[in-house]
Amino acid sequence: MSESTIAAISTAIGEGGLSVIRISGENAIAVADRVFRAASEKPLSALAGYRAAYGTVQDGETVLDDAVALVFRAPKSYTGEDVVEISLHGGRLIARKVLRLILQNGARSASGGEFTKRAFLNGKIDLAEAESVMGLISAQSEAALRISRAAHDGKLSRAIRSITDKLLETGASFAAYADYPDEDIPDLSPERFGALLNETQQKITQLLSTYDAGRILREGVSCAIVGKPNVGKSTLMNLLSGNERSIVTEIAGTTRDVIEDTVMVGDVVLRLSDTAGIHDTADPVEKVGVDRAKKAMENADLILAVFDSSVEADDDDRSLIAALDPKHTLVLLNKTDLPNRTDPAIFEEFTCISLSAKEGNGVDKLTEEIGKITRTASLSPDDAVLLNERQRACVARADDAVREAADAFFGGATLDAVGVCIDDALSALLELTGERVTDAVTDEVFRRFCVGK
Repeated sequence: MSESTIAAISTAIGEGGLSVIRISGENAIAVADRVFRAASEKPLSALAGYRAAYGTVQDGETVLDDAVALVFRAPKSYTGEDVVEISLHGGRLIARKVLRLILQNGARSASGGEFTKRAFLNGKIDLAEAESVMGLISAQSEAALRISRAAHDGKLSRAIRSITDKLLETGASFAAYADYPDEDIPDLSPERFGALLNETQQKITQLLSTYDAGRILREGVSCAIVGKPNVGKSTLMNLLSGNERSIVTEIAGTTRDVIEDTVMVGDVVLRLSDTAGIHDTADPVEKVGVDRAKKAMENADLILAVFDSSVEADDDDRSLIAALDPKHTLVLLNKTDLPNRTDPAIFEEFTCISLSAKEGNGVDKLTEEIGKITRTASLSPDDAVLLNERQRACVARADDAVREAADAFFGGATLDAVGVCIDDALSALLELTGERVTDAVTDEVFRRFCVGK
């Protein structure tokens, strides 16, 4: 049997309404015909593309399950090959028995991401669009889903194409100038070259700027809630979580360890850590909790520093303020339901939010400021956004190469040297889309995919 026909379960393993087994390759329809018997008695090979048949999956005369077989004919399928998708009742045992039967009748087990890899190799999608598939599967928020959807629809690829077109135009202009240096051609002037390089540089820089905010929308951000004992950290944790995740009492020091939860605040997934109150203490148990709180604060991408606005700041407050980085910290002046006794001047370097975690006031402002500090508020999920570190590295290499081209040109280097830098930038961007990519890079991309996709 041909080694080019692959099969795998494409739905999550477990109990459910349906399990879908996908078969793809030159013998996909023939393999399916060996195990599927249509109620109409017509073989699947007699069906046109985009047609379905109801019947049974059978091992000889033994019926394994009722099924629906959906036929796609090349090249109008996900992989660009002949594809059959067999839908069964959802269940671990049924799906595995049917897959085993299909493998016994001429298919081989698909490797991780092999269906999408075939779609890439057959020109159905480029590498950036292929990588968006896993983003669609793993999206934890509406914003993350829209980012991956935009990439899957080709917005990132079109942005890369816009930059590569500009680089090709720049390279062609340099080549023409090198061939006709004495000709008075308006578009072949040093000013024109400089403008092309600057325009390209700006586009690359703008695309690079999407990575960090896009990563936060996709993956979330680690967030530590810190402060002295009894300032309202656990009340805030419960407010954001929407349930009694942390114990709240009037007794200072109730929280003695780090309590974790994952919540959605606006478009951002926060991996929250409610920490023990940070203060000087001789209690050995409390000291362990304080040390863990400080460790959580060091490792967090975002810090929500809670202060009790109803009392004057003391030495513990000032020590905490000194340890905080304003670039990664939002100061929450809690207990606004009580008279204010805190001098706001001590927080002048920080973004401050007044709230009452007990009353639930101030959450909208907190959501707004989280969007600003993570830079997700200025990012449109419908725009071209870099999806992963591989893509960021490709664009960063292109950025370096264009900067070197500009330095070489304005520094008086030969046009050949400038052209080499431009070609390096092109190679980096075309590696991102898969137009110039090694087998090793391609294999690494699809190694991360789940089997069946």
